[in-house]
Amino acid sequence: MLNRLLAATNPTSGADKTINIAPGGGGEAQFGALKDITIGGLISGAISLALLVAAVVFFFMLVIGGIKWITSGGDKGQTEAARSQITAALVGLVIVFAAWAIAQLISSLFGITIFSGSFQLPTFTSGAAK
Repeated sequence: MLNRLLAATNPTSGADKTINIAPGGGGEAQFGALKDITIGGLISGAISLALLVAAVVFFFMLVIGGIKWITSGGDKGQTEAARSQITAALVGLVIVFAAWAIAQLISSLFGITIFSGSFQLPTFTSGAAK
């Protein structure tokens, strides 16, 4: 039964028994860039994404803390809660931007590119210097 089904779906009806299961007729066109993915590129992308997400989260925490402060209506407990949220958000932003600055410093001092998409560590070469 499976052979009849395969023969019915195959336009050559038995002359060619191969079935092309590549999406879109040619997988190379759609998935050709996947062969260029490296572990270093994934690490670089993950670090960049983590810094971006952290910065956005802390920024929104800062905005929400400001809104809470404005809408506290003079209540001492709500004002203190809003102040502590603003403080935590500012500390988080400082940590995120300090991490970015340290990564840039490492990049400029040691040549380790972290955010360029190709996370490559420098290598040592053997041999005498000329």
